[in-house]
Amino acid sequence: MPTSFPCPTRAFVLSDFDFTLPEHLIAQHPASERSGSRLLDGTAATPVDRIFRELPTLLRAGDLLVFNDTKVINARLFGEKPTGGKLELLIERVLGGNQVAAHMRVSKKPEVGTTVALVGAPGTHDNLRATLLGRWPDADGAMFRFVLSNDAGDDPHTLMQRHGHVPLPPYITHSDSPEDVARYQTVFAKNPGAVAAPTAALHFDEALLAKLDALGVQRAHVTLHVGAGTFQPVKTENLAEHQMHSEWYDVPAATQQALADCRARGGRVVAVGTTTVRTLESWAQTGQTRGDTRIFITPGFAFQWVDMLVTNFHLPKSSLMMLVSAFAGHAQVMDLYRHAIAEQYRFYSYGDAMLLAKQA
Repeated sequence: MPTSFPCPTRAFVLSDFDFTLPEHLIAQHPASERSGSRLLDGTAATPVDRIFRELPTLLRAGDLLVFNDTKVINARLFGEKPTGGKLELLIERVLGGNQVAAHMRVSKKPEVGTTVALVGAPGTHDNLRATLLGRWPDADGAMFRFVLSNDAGDDPHTLMQRHGHVPLPPYITHSDSPEDVARYQTVFAKNPGAVAAPTAALHFDEALLAKLDALGVQRAHVTLHVGAGTFQPVKTENLAEHQMHSEWYDVPAATQQALADCRARGGRVVAVGTTTVRTLESWAQTGQTRGDTRIFITPGFAFQWVDMLVTNFHLPKSSLMMLVSAFAGHAQVMDLYRHAIAEQYRFYSYGDAMLLAKQA
């Protein structure tokens, strides 16, 4: 099918954020080098094709790069019901008391109280299991609450690290491999809790970070544990009817100070990834430095913190397409996507990146 983009002349609706992407442009593996991926510079009057390691030439001393330091957990577990039916869990939150909240893929949902046997790592005899307690966060919740346990009494994070699989996005078709263990994680990942990587940050390696430091570009970190909802398309044509998924975030005191200092010296706040944008703008809206956010950013949103954005290319009809369109302007973003497809950029989590400036 031909590539097509809408040209809206009215209030924005879901179909305004749709486009056709050739399947071969969906990246199945990362670039051979993190900073060797491509970077589409969307800050100039016309798009400029670059390599990601050229990013320092587009920044200046005094700018502040803000990264999301969440760490992807091995959240995917496979198992079998007592009846023999296969089951898959994607654990999105550790709740305490060995309880977890998980998405469940199964042909027929087991009854509350059922214990399912999970597949442990080869050579282990942990008797890994999960007991269904009900839905989460309430009786109508989209996820399920389980007790995740083994004979040794290990905590869920230990069990996932030992037995779980990398939760690759649904559009990546291969099973997780050692390459994914290494590359579906940022080099500065620190706080475990994400089931999807903050993908714009995957392009940064130690050499590039060192160049940015030498240039005088400052760095700070926030945490937002990316949930599986990040891959879900918006389904309501009227955007106001969309129910946004919830994600937990934290803006540390040191980052709050770094942001204030950046503003004081006239530097630019450069968010690395849409998850960083969601974190900073959630804090700006609510005054809460940590907690859950359901912020839904669409055109017309008034950004308070972010001046520039490093981001990957997103799925059509996704909330992230709406966010970047709100930030850089719908027409500008659609032009950049048209250019990226024509120039064979690689899309989505393992794909290439672009740099955007906030629309005036």
